[in-house]
Amino acid sequence: MPSNANRQFLDFEKPIKDLIEEIEITKARQDKHHLDLGEQINILEQKILDKRTELTSQLSSWQRVQLSRHPDRPYTMKYIQKMTTQFVELFGDRNVKDDKAMVGGFANLDGETVMIIGQQKGINTKMRQLRNFGMANPEGYRKALRLMKLAEKFNKPIITLIDTPGAFPGLEAEERGQGEAIARNIYEMMRLTVPVICVIIGEGASGGALGIGVGDRVFMMENSWYTVISPENCSTILWRSWAQKEIAAEQLKLTGDKMLGFGLIDGIIPEPAGGAHWDYDESARILKEHLVPVIRQLREIPAQERITQRIEKFSKMGFWDEVPA
Repeated sequence: MPSNANRQFLDFEKPIKDLIEEIEITKARQDKHHLDLGEQINILEQKILDKRTELTSQLSSWQRVQLSRHPDRPYTMKYIQKMTTQFVELFGDRNVKDDKAMVGGFANLDGETVMIIGQQKGINTKMRQLRNFGMANPEGYRKALRLMKLAEKFNKPIITLIDTPGAFPGLEAEERGQGEAIARNIYEMMRLTVPVICVIIGEGASGGALGIGVGDRVFMMENSWYTVISPENCSTILWRSWAQKEIAAEQLKLTGDKMLGFGLIDGIIPEPAGGAHWDYDESARILKEHLVPVIRQLREIPAQERITQRIEKFSKMGFWDEVPA
C-alpha cells in the first residue's frame, strides 16, 4: 500500500489530502519541539476516516468510474498475493505466446485449491506497457480458457477477477481472432462442470470483461463498473466529445446498485471506507470472506444442475417487448 507521501489523490479526495498534510505538519512540529501532540493527531486520523466514509457514501457514477481506475487501486495479482497462498502462475496459450495482460494459476484459498484468472494492469509506466494496460489479446483469452479447462480436469473451482478497459482493439488482435476467442470463452464457460465465480474488481468493459465473465455467481466490488462501453467512448459517439462523459456515466447505469437492480449481477462486495486503494489487506479479507462460503455453496449443487442454472441465469438477462403482428 502506498505511503502517504507517495499516495495519489483524485480531485474529490482533496479534503482527505489536506487532512493528511495537516497530520504530517503536526508530526513534524511534534518532533521538532519535542511536544506530545498524539491526541491531536488521533483526532485528525479519525477525521480522515470519517471523510473517507462520507465521500464513499455520496459518489456519482463518474466518480465511481474514477475510483475504479485509481492508480493506487489493487489489481488482480495484489488480491492473489493477499488472499491466497501457494500461487503457481501458469503461462501461455500453447499457440501464439503468453499474454501478460491475462494472469492465472492454481492457488490455495482457505485450504481449497482454486484456479484464479484475471486481467492485470501495470503498477508503473514500464509495467503498464508490459501488461498492455490490462487489455488482453486473443491469446490472453485462449490462455484463460486453457486454464479453465485445466481446472475442470482436476475438478477445481474457478475464480475470475475482471479489471479491463476492454479487449485490445488493435489490427493484429482482430487478425488473430479477437471476437472468436471471446465468443468461444463465453460458450465454453457456460458449460464448465466446476463452480465459476466472477468478480469485477475495477473496470468491467465490453467483451473484454465478458470473455472471463460468465459464471454461476457474478459480483461487483463497490467501486467498480460494468457496461458495454466506457463513459468517454459513449460520450464521443453520442456528443462527438469526451466532455459529456459524466452524463454518459449516469445514463449507462454502470454502477453495482444499477447492475444488481437489472439482475445482471448477484451481489455487491463492499470496500474499505474511501475505496479499496486505502487498505489492501482489508479489501482482500472482505473479498476472501465473500468467496469462500459461495464456493462451498456451489459445491453442494450437482454439476449438471449448476450448468442448467447458469444457462438459465444468463438467458433471462435483459428486457424486451414483443410487438403484436
